Amino acid sequence: MPEGPSVRKFHRLVTPFVGQQVAKTGGSSRKLCPADLQALWLRDVQVHGKKLFLRFDTGDETGRPGNSPLPEPLQKEEAGTWELGGQEIPVLPPGAAARVAAGSEGEGADASAGHAERWLQVGFGLFGSVWVNEFSRAKKANKRGDWRDPVPRLVLYFGDGGFLAFYNCQMSWRPHPVVRPACDILSEKFHRGQALQALGQAQPVCYTLLDQRYFSGLGNIIKNEALYRAGIHPLSLGSLLSPARLESLVDQVVEFSAGWLQGKFRGQRQHPQIYQKERCPAGHQAVRAALGPPGGFQRLTWWCPQCQPRLPPEEPGSLLPPGPGAPPGIVASGELDA
Repeated sequence: MPEGPSVRKFHRLVTPFVGQQVAKTGGSSRKLCPADLQALWLRDVQVHGKKLFLRFDTGDETGRPGNSPLPEPLQKEEAGTWELGGQEIPVLPPGAAARVAAGSEGEGADASAGHAERWLQVGFGLFGSVWVNEFSRAKKANKRGDWRDPVPRLVLYFGDGGFLAFYNCQMSWRPHPVVRPACDILSEKFHRGQALQALGQAQPVCYTLLDQRYFSGLGNIIKNEALYRAGIHPLSLGSLLSPARLESLVDQVVEFSAGWLQGKFRGQRQHPQIYQKERCPAGHQAVRAALGPPGGFQRLTWWCPQCQPRLPPEEPGSLLPPGPGAPPGIVASGELDA
């Protein structure tokens, strides 16, 4: 899923629409009813880690100067469809039928937007994104050979003619945003002491880095890059690393994440040093394996055995496929990263 820097960019894309009224809605969402958003006002946008929070309300007394109520035709618009890549997507009017109970938008989507104020929580899938005033287009044919454009989960058209399209995301209504700046790696209030304490546990540091309770917004790319730049093997036990090494790792997490974010704002591509690389910058052969806690999610991980020695030292055969004598939490390479 998009990591913290990407979601911060989504936040910047959505922010200019704050103070505008939703004129009409569309999208393929089944559990969240897009029609519930029609005629509401977008009042605020907040970001935490890998999630966006959009606040809507029904009043217009705090609308931006020059933001007039919806024109009569939009207020009374009937249900219809618009076409995207040969597929018909519903445009929903107020009072549309209740949402379908089954769907893929995630838990907690049972609250209605009919209250005076609600927060829409948006969490993104692996290829989740936000598009402004345009739709995502297919870059290649699918497995069936069809050039079908991605279908947005939600589309919000605003009174000034602009629109937002949300792709591959899970949405649910919340009474308030779930924001914990102390664990957000891109927040000025990020708590280094809490992060260092978590990293010092007697478990591989690559497991701890992906724990959103301590490193919200940190994903697989940041994990790989921070570990390489700090010279730490992903399976090194945090309890065996010196305080200075742990400090260096936290520094690399924050510096890489901030640099990646600034690059996104400038339209620059991110250039990893070890992630998905065959060799490290020093020319050594990189190693790849799917790592994760026993019974937990396995993530493809790249590292350089020469530049990132393991603590305790790596045992012979530790990267063999699972079988008799294979250590837990290691899976043969070759799987697709999720």
